[in-house]
Amino acid sequence: MVDPRVTRLAQVLVRYSLQLRPGDLFRINGNAVTAPLVQELYREALVAGAHPFTNITLSGLDELFYRYGSDEQLGYVADLKYQEIEQIDATITLLGDENTRSLSGIDPQRITLAHNARRDLQARMIQRAAEGGLRWCVTQFPTQAGAQDADMSLMEYADFVYGAGLLDQADPVAAWESVCAEQQRLIDILSRCDTIRLVNADTDLTYRVGGRTWVNAAGNKNFPDGEIFTGPIEDSAEGYITYSFPAVYSGREVEGVRLVFKQGKVVEATATKGQELLLSLLDMDPGARYLGEVAFGLNYGIKRFSRNILFDEKIGGTVHLAVGASYPETGGQNQSALHWDMVCDMRTGSEVFADGELVYRDGKFIV
Repeated sequence: MVDPRVTRLAQVLVRYSLQLRPGDLFRINGNAVTAPLVQELYREALVAGAHPFTNITLSGLDELFYRYGSDEQLGYVADLKYQEIEQIDATITLLGDENTRSLSGIDPQRITLAHNARRDLQARMIQRAAEGGLRWCVTQFPTQAGAQDADMSLMEYADFVYGAGLLDQADPVAAWESVCAEQQRLIDILSRCDTIRLVNADTDLTYRVGGRTWVNAAGNKNFPDGEIFTGPIEDSAEGYITYSFPAVYSGREVEGVRLVFKQGKVVEATATKGQELLLSLLDMDPGARYLGEVAFGLNYGIKRFSRNILFDEKIGGTVHLAVGASYPETGGQNQSALHWDMVCDMRTGSEVFADGELVYRDGKFIV
């Protein structure tokens, strides 16, 4: 029997997040373990009059690809992938696997090679989305592996996932519309500011956002959601930041990340664990050492770290700053095959200044 919250999630995703319309070509990406949600999305898409099709993979295939693929195979991108990006109207990716650490033993250089080869494909997808021609969303299906990463039972993790999506509310869509309104209020304030300064334990970082667009993330592209973000002026970051939680990339954790910026560029990068991976990713291409996104996490229903960036970057009272590619809709211009979000907990002992005025303290805006 399907958990009724899965059906409810599919309805919110189709009707609110993706706003599927009759005739839309709709791609559903997922692992076989996410089948219950795939089926509910497929049904809801048909009811909406869309044309759904599935792109289903199996746990372990990524590991086989990186372990046995030649350099030529790792760098190959089929023309079909580009054709899909040009033709689909909406796409959703369902996160969920039987083993989130399956790539832990893979050489980071092989992952970098494959990601570099897909840079143009990623850029075209982002461009189409920014132009309004492609709607996309990413969500999580509760699995045993995800629960283990989060140090929860599967039952507890499912409650965590669906609660973060406000699916326990009487009207989840109305709840997200309320979130959207409050976040827009904050955006209206920040949009008048140029210089942002973050101060926290072993963190004193300044960046500029004047002329850039703050985006209200309220359940459209990520679900669950709850953040506001923009792309900083590329050469503006000055200072240092120490990230509170492990930064996870392809199932591998990098702990104790500390980055030092000068004229926007990471000039010093250290980690207490995973230093080799950190440096490998920052050296992926020239844009990987610059910030592509700066954001405030505002989902106060998410209170704990789960080793899943979809949730962790939304934790109420945190900030996340991603190295690598910018989102064009923010006005950001940084280009990279990398986009790596890292989260800093601001709930204790923090201050944020906007053009010199204190606007945020201990995880909450005070304006």
